[in-house]
Amino acid sequence: MKLRHIFTAAALTLALAAGAQNPKYIFYYIGDGMGMGPVVAAETYNRTILKNDKPLTMMQMPIVGWCMTYSASSKVTDSAAAGTALSAGYKTVNGMLGVTPDTVAVTSIAKKLKDMGYGIGITTSCAPDDATPGAFYAHVPHRSMFYEIGTAMAGSGYEFFAGAGLRGLSKDGKDTDLLKKFADNKVQIVRGPEEIKNINSRKVLLLNPKGQYDWNDFSFAVDSVKDVLTLPLVAKTCLKHLEKTSPDKFFMMVEGGIIDHALHGNDGGTALREVLNFDEALKVAFEFYQQHPDETLIVVTADHDTGGMIMHSGNLGAVSFQKVSKGAFSEYCKAMVHSRMIYTWDDMRQYLTDNLGFFTHVKISEQQEAELKNMFEQVFDKRNEAKDEKTLYADFNAYAVKVFDIFNNAIGLSFSTGGHSGNPVPVFAVGVGAEKFKGFNNNVNIPTAIFDTVNGK
Repeated sequence: MKLRHIFTAAALTLALAAGAQNPKYIFYYIGDGMGMGPVVAAETYNRTILKNDKPLTMMQMPIVGWCMTYSASSKVTDSAAAGTALSAGYKTVNGMLGVTPDTVAVTSIAKKLKDMGYGIGITTSCAPDDATPGAFYAHVPHRSMFYEIGTAMAGSGYEFFAGAGLRGLSKDGKDTDLLKKFADNKVQIVRGPEEIKNINSRKVLLLNPKGQYDWNDFSFAVDSVKDVLTLPLVAKTCLKHLEKTSPDKFFMMVEGGIIDHALHGNDGGTALREVLNFDEALKVAFEFYQQHPDETLIVVTADHDTGGMIMHSGNLGAVSFQKVSKGAFSEYCKAMVHSRMIYTWDDMRQYLTDNLGFFTHVKISEQQEAELKNMFEQVFDKRNEAKDEKTLYADFNAYAVKVFDIFNNAIGLSFSTGGHSGNPVPVFAVGVGAEKFKGFNNNVNIPTAIFDTVNGK
């Protein structure tokens, strides 16, 4: 009798151990463009300025590694090739999405898990048909095929999508039937924070309100735009939905998409704040893990590094006084240039004080002030055309470029490029199978390791 109890207890122990090797709940967080520079800068700000006694959530995870990101066509990847590697474990050509270099479709980990009965949530702070989220459900030869990507999204069967807005609603100047495809597939479309309470379908697409950042991104946290979605809110909403629709097991991908947008613009303070915003969204998963430590896996990484940002000596605390992104300030400048309003240097000086801490918390030398004033007179008073700085996501007014060059230098953040770099990116993990992500990684190995963990390998 006692022997039988011993065997029964041993069998139960083995069963529990085997179960612990197969995570039921998988969280995959991807910071777009989030290289080591932005992460270190955000943690330094968190520790020295915010005075937090705990590091960033990602840095509380016990497993730490680093990852190479090159694509099949270049030592410097784009988001489509990187997204394909991170979702399906295949290197492909820059610009291609969910396919091999010879355009053969590859299966993402989300689709594999969906076929195994997992609920699926794919979320981002940029457009849900953008490269990284698209890599988890679409197969197209080029990432700009938004109608085809949207069609794949509608027909995926996934439980939850979230992002800024759909870009495949028109094609070649004509409206498409994309919204009908979502309706035909019984996907409920809800818009903005106010409509979240109206979710009543198994399959949901959550977007920004119409007319408010409903194309490319949520808006930067530093700009404090009202009534738009935020990444922490989206993460909470996705988790709540998956707990309701797929309580036994689910996979959730969360992309901090606009970290990349800030880094392309060489906007150091905004990028730092977006990393903090991404980390706030990560807390949603980490708190869930703490409640289900033996059933959960969290993996955090980036698709590539953007900007080649480094931290040097400077007043990082001045980031706290930045109330406007480089993009928002650029649009403000453009509006002033094209208006008939009388706009003086004193007006601009006060704006810079109020919104960037210039002359109060950011030291401006007499020479720098003279340069800013002279350029102001050329751009705003004399309306002399100054060439805009073109980046991947924005064309920045020349005056905004000058102002933010000074601001970046003052806060101690510098950039080596306005594009992507070949620098490695960090990897953090916690939970069931987390040890697989320790040390040196290649991006194609990450989804393979996640899937192997699910299968007890």
